[in-house]
Order: sequence, then C-alpha cells, then structure tokens
Amino acid sequence: QVQLVESGGGSVQSGGSLRLSCEGSGYTYSSYCMGWFRQVPGKEREGVASIDSDGRISYADYVKGRFTISQGNAKNTLYLQMNSLKPEDTAMYYCAALPLGVASATLSALYCLRAENYGEGDWGKGTLVTVSS
Repeated sequence: QVQLVESGGGSVQSGGSLRLSCEGSGYTYSSYCMGWFRQVPGKEREGVASIDSDGRISYADYVKGRFTISQGNAKNTLYLQMNSLKPEDTAMYYCAALPLGVASATLSALYCLRAENYGEGDWGKGTLVTVSS
C-alpha cells in the first residue's frame, strides 16, 4: 500500500523558513513525477514544485528563488526548503507521487507540476504552513 507522509509544517513569521519532508513507502516507480502542492480553503490545489525521474525540476512562478525541491538518496523521500516565506504562502501543503507509463523526459517539463495529472493517485494527508505578517 502506497503511503506518503508529510511533516515539517508549522507557524512562522513573514521572512522565515521551513523545511517540509515527505516520506514515501510501499512503491517503487521507475518513471515518475513527485511534487509538492498546496491548497487553501475555497481554492483549487495548485502545484508548488515538482521533480521527475529524469531529474527535471519545475517551480510555480510565485515560489521561484524562494523554494527548493530535492529528493533523498532513496528517491522516495521528498523535501521542500521554503525561504523568505510570505503570508500568501499560508496553506495546507501536500506531497504526491505519480507513476508514469512512459519516460518522464517525453512529457512536458510542466506536466509534473499540474495537480490534475495526479488525479486520485498517491497523495499525503498534508502539513499545514501558516505565515504571519
């Protein structure tokens, strides 16, 4: 059974930093997307940062230069280093994994950043990030 468990959320002041972690288990994907997404009440889930099995990384424009996505050596651990946090970064942050039936390099570089492509697949339960001004 696939499990993704996020941790590292919390409350920080504007300008602060947090590091989110996602521990994945129960799967081995040779070609995949993994990503961080966020959602606030009343809005759709949006992509924050993603990485694919070919190592391509994508970021949403609003986090470029502030957030960094990385993987652990085991590849099923995902991190999100968040610096220079802003109140508008306040959201529930989710980790997701998507197995691909093709080599990830054949897909658009932004494919893994789109939440709708993960469908009802492998999602964690989320970790809450609150940034106060």
